Amino acid sequence: MPIDSVELSQALIRCPSVTPVDAGVLGVLEGALKPLGFACHRKTFSEEGTPDVDNLYARIGTKGPHFCFAGHTDVVPVGDRDAWTHDPFGAEIVDGRLYGRGAVDMKSAVAAFAAAAERFLAERGKDFGGSISMLITNDEEAVSINGTRKVLEWIKSRGETIDACVVGEPTNAKSFGDMAKIGRRGNMNAYLTVYGTQGHTAYPHLADSPVPRLAQMLVAITSEPIDQGTKYFQPTILQVTSVDIGNPAMNVIPAQAKVRMNSRFNDLQTPETLEKWLRERFDRVIASHGGRYDLTIDSGGDVFLTPEGPLSELIVGVIGQIAGRRPDLTTTGGTSDARFIKDYCPVVEFGLVGQTMHKVDENTPVEDIRKLTDIYKGILDGYFPN
Repeated sequence: MPIDSVELSQALIRCPSVTPVDAGVLGVLEGALKPLGFACHRKTFSEEGTPDVDNLYARIGTKGPHFCFAGHTDVVPVGDRDAWTHDPFGAEIVDGRLYGRGAVDMKSAVAAFAAAAERFLAERGKDFGGSISMLITNDEEAVSINGTRKVLEWIKSRGETIDACVVGEPTNAKSFGDMAKIGRRGNMNAYLTVYGTQGHTAYPHLADSPVPRLAQMLVAITSEPIDQGTKYFQPTILQVTSVDIGNPAMNVIPAQAKVRMNSRFNDLQTPETLEKWLRERFDRVIASHGGRYDLTIDSGGDVFLTPEGPLSELIVGVIGQIAGRRPDLTTTGGTSDARFIKDYCPVVEFGLVGQTMHKVDENTPVEDIRKLTDIYKGILDGYFPN
């Protein structure tokens, strides 16, 4: 029986695979791919301090070129279940829309991968002049340690190479076909501690509050832009996400204050240049107001760009044929597992409209799932010319 991408989407959504729990979701996908001739490998990876994660790598063909579809079957928690109009794992279709956690991000795209491959193989047979694979993890929505990155390392250890990849993340901002992503901004976290001297609020001359100093430091980093952006990237942003004094007493001047910050940066910056930018401004405040501080940095992902070329041109052309519009090639949004794949091959992201992802009553039009399947099938047709 041909794979129906909507029915397979429903079957995947009905598995409550909240990261890192598999809940049978990879088994459902494997059951759809094996009859097509895909060699399926279930790989469980571990690392101390993190949960074990199941992953699926399925491939048909043994020679190049090798085209890979990549994505994830794990989903974020549903939040307040009583706030949902529809069962988050019921996969109900109401008024032409499929409801459920993962309908947008991104079980429907995974189902479209499989349905597109089935249609392609039905037309061309197994000797189509290359290989098609699917790299599906259940570890994208959380720490992303035991998922795509380790599967890629395992693939490389087998002597396999991937020549091109499409990731099915929900890339469209407002309507289907309006956006594909050829890169992602970098992700950096910064942790600031400003020190003072604890004391009684009635005797401020015997203490040294870090709070006024901290306020000046935050003004110094939020009153001017870091850069103006580049052709494909928005300006670098820095957001203060937490200010914590940790002081339960009303009559005690605190000894320290802590701040957490997150930056999404473009290709003009690195974690090193951003740390330098922060320290220059903090040092000026300290030079004027005294005191001391500590700053630590960690990077959650590198900035990357897949230059426009054959892969993006193919995808833009197919989207134009199916969706009737030319998508913008952008780098907006958060991070994705494309940040790992870019070290192995050109990668472009294209999926559904992301307006309801991670929200209560996440949903997508059924028609968009079918159009997405058509686009993935068209990409395979173009990548493996007859």
